[in-house]
Amino acid sequence: MRPPNQHLHLGHLLANQVGTEVEFEVGGDLFSAHKCILASQSTAEFFGQAGKGSCADRRHGAEVFKALLHFIYTDALLEVHEEDKIVMAQGLLVMADRYAMERLKLICADMLCSYINDARTAITTLDLADKHGCRRLREACKKFLTDNFARVGP
Repeated sequence: MRPPNQHLHLGHLLANQVGTEVEFEVGGDLFSAHKCILASQSTAEFFGQAGKGSCADRRHGAEVFKALLHFIYTDALLEVHEEDKIVMAQGLLVMADRYAMERLKLICADMLCSYINDARTAITTLDLADKHGCRRLREACKKFLTDNFARVGP
């Protein structure tokens, strides 16, 4: 029996934009999507005013939004350069919180936990965790700061 490949079919739908009903303008780029697929992954209002067919999202960069759509369609994260992983995970966490995508939020929080290795990162990540209700990420930041107080303290 072949392994499931539904994610490949959905990824193909996203790439070819066949039958899309909604558009998002993000950072000057236009993204098309399928309402039913968005709705299947998010309980939040994803379609702007009453599902009008387009939405301008200026709060997040186009690359982060592209990664969000990729995750929605394929249940996988886009590959990014190592130096972009923290920023991508932060942006995706914010969007996952906004669109009530708990699984993506947990994945991003786990990724960010692995990058807590200095005081600056711990403090900025702690702020992000507080703003978006990521208890486990918050605790990881606090633990790092507590364990390393002698190094990062006054």
